[in-house]
Amino acid sequence: MEYAVVTVAALLVAGMALYSGFGLGTLLVPVFAMFFPVPVAVASAAVVHLANNVFRIGFVGRHANWRVAFLFGLPAAAAAIGGALLLSRIAGITPVAVYHLGSREFSVTVVKLVLSALIAGFAAMELSPAVSRWEIDRRYVPLGGVLSGFFGGLSGHQGALRSAFLARAGLDSAAFVGTGSVAAFMVDMSRLTVYGMGPIRESFFGASGSMGVVIAATTAAFLGTYLGSRFLKKVTMTAIRRLVSVLLVLLAAALASGLV
Repeated sequence: MEYAVVTVAALLVAGMALYSGFGLGTLLVPVFAMFFPVPVAVASAAVVHLANNVFRIGFVGRHANWRVAFLFGLPAAAAAIGGALLLSRIAGITPVAVYHLGSREFSVTVVKLVLSALIAGFAAMELSPAVSRWEIDRRYVPLGGVLSGFFGGLSGHQGALRSAFLARAGLDSAAFVGTGSVAAFMVDMSRLTVYGMGPIRESFFGASGSMGVVIAATTAAFLGTYLGSRFLKKVTMTAIRRLVSVLLVLLAAALASGLV
């Protein structure tokens, strides 16, 4: 079941994310969390995200504005370490509540509550017309990198903030996609270095069984990116993005209640 759900999600979202600048990690984290512990879900989505960014850079990397990429990406990569370390720290905290529905046991943990709040927050931002009209001065690009990188390391939700800041950096559409891909690659490399140590590494490579799903999702994301580069001509996907945001709110509620 997990193979089908995760790979279909990766295929569909990767094509849209090529142009929107975000979506793959944002959606894959809660989808992985439906089947695996939250820290494993974040790390699994990060592996898919990194591999897909390498693939994307092959298509659009030549259009990147390297000055903006480094102004944004270097602070983002540094902040991602802090976010990833915080995730590792809170992952082992004792559940705050445990309850039963029938014969099944469900737990509410700190890491689930944190991830739930972040998912709901970013979904609300995406649904808010006021947020879409934000004007952010170009001089705040490094600050955007810090915020995007930190939340990317903590929960995998780096793309929405990255797009919000880079969209105001004076880039044309091709440079926006290329620059965002390079910056995202830098964050992914940074946070995966931390995920590769300690309890997250033990869970990821242990008995969770996520590796096969990660490989399948990565392959599906490659295909989605390729199809998106060939057939998607418009960035205007408001209805789809709103649907994704509503689904994220529902998944956030499921995480907060311990059902996922």
